[in-house]
Amino acid sequence: MAGLLLCGGMVQQGKGQLPPKRELRAVWVATIENIDYPSRKGLSSQQQQQEFIALLDRHQRNGINAIIFQVRPVSDAFYASPYEPWSEYLTGRQGQPPIPYYDPLEFMVTETHKRGMEFHAWFNPYRAIANIRTSSVAPNHITRLKPQWFVTYGDKRYFDPGIPEVRTYVTDVIRDVVKRYDIDAVHFDDYFYPYRIANREFPDGNSYRTYGKGRFIDDWRRSNVDTIIQMLGAAIKAEKPWVKFGISPFGVWRNRDKDPDGSATRGLSNYDDLYADVTKWQRLGWIDYLMPQLYWEFGHRLVPYEVLVNWWGAHSYGRHMYIGHGAYRLGSSASWRDPGELPRQVQATRALSTIQGSAFYSSKSFDGNPLGITDSMRNHLYRYPALRPTMPWLDNTAPKAPYFTDAFEKPDGLEIRWADDDTSGQTRQFVLYRFEEGQVININDPTKIIGLIPQMPDPMVIDHSYIKGRSYIYIVTALDRMQNESMISDPMRVFVKNGKVEFDFEP
Repeated sequence: MAGLLLCGGMVQQGKGQLPPKRELRAVWVATIENIDYPSRKGLSSQQQQQEFIALLDRHQRNGINAIIFQVRPVSDAFYASPYEPWSEYLTGRQGQPPIPYYDPLEFMVTETHKRGMEFHAWFNPYRAIANIRTSSVAPNHITRLKPQWFVTYGDKRYFDPGIPEVRTYVTDVIRDVVKRYDIDAVHFDDYFYPYRIANREFPDGNSYRTYGKGRFIDDWRRSNVDTIIQMLGAAIKAEKPWVKFGISPFGVWRNRDKDPDGSATRGLSNYDDLYADVTKWQRLGWIDYLMPQLYWEFGHRLVPYEVLVNWWGAHSYGRHMYIGHGAYRLGSSASWRDPGELPRQVQATRALSTIQGSAFYSSKSFDGNPLGITDSMRNHLYRYPALRPTMPWLDNTAPKAPYFTDAFEKPDGLEIRWADDDTSGQTRQFVLYRFEEGQVININDPTKIIGLIPQMPDPMVIDHSYIKGRSYIYIVTALDRMQNESMISDPMRVFVKNGKVEFDFEP
């Protein structure tokens, strides 16, 4: 097309000028103790579904593009599992299926994908009973079938990570979900070996004597966690190579007083206290992303946010690094009563090229718009849509480019139609861009995205912000499930000639 300026390369803009076109924007949905979902035990199936749809719609309006949902809080299941009983947090009694029957995980994955969002299935690997005095425990729960695999620490019961059969069992549980459900990622949080209880040692002496082989106990424990991460990474990719594996660790890997490569922080650490050498897994490619939980404010006395965000940004090792933000802290202290604290944290992640996005703990923290955080997300931080970052080590083959077929002026806007020649099912979404006549065609500018549209038999959208009489140029691209973007379509130009609206589909 004459006079059309194409800009294919990445345009370097100041951070204040353009938001990122690609960014993970995730929220955790915790089910243990009904923190986020469902609102209480024993809701009807219809109530559960209505609550989940409302939750999705609220986060979609906030700009969120990934849901991290806790499907296995305590060796139980928010899905039909051949290994573990239905969760008590779903129905009120462990082992009781939903009434009327449905499969919540299948429902939730479908509804999440309908909205163009990813579904990360969040598992707790080792927690088995949340409270040994009050939890509902089904007769077929694994703690009853294999009591020798478990230890009691505080008021909870845990798998002993040092027992090889435990690692095999947990791997089998997760492999089953990867195989049977269309999830996008397997997600672990910070619970490996449990957080220390003062003056009480984790009671794994029996397994250490059996399997320790003369190693220092700390090194042996770290080796046990390394082993299951490696096993799981291999099992996930063997089932479905595109399913991501991510870890959300405690926010400090190691303190500098213990290791010169550690952060300038003080206190608890993954390596020394939870026996999780998380950066090793990232460095060796056993996982696809890390999402450290930086639940502290700028200027914190022991673990300042600004120190840790830079430290993690420098330790991404070519894999994805996202930052976990403590939205639940809003309003809890002087620092967290500042409405700018959380937005500044997100902006700090965007200033680092090695960090690809943010996640927020947890879903209910946004209820009631505390300190205007929802307004900030909708009107500022996440005002424009974002594609998720690609993972070229998993897949870097983009789908075929679509092409425009027709356009019609309608009372409520411009109806735009296009098609694609994808017969393989690779295309999952389309991105529709709109430019004013004379603007540079720069698809790296997310402010020009007017829609992310799911794949459908005859793709169509109505541009409700179309103004009659204006001249526009539209571009459409295709996305696969890994968010690889196709080449751009031939442009469609909309212009007025002799008082009549005309459409030009020519290249």
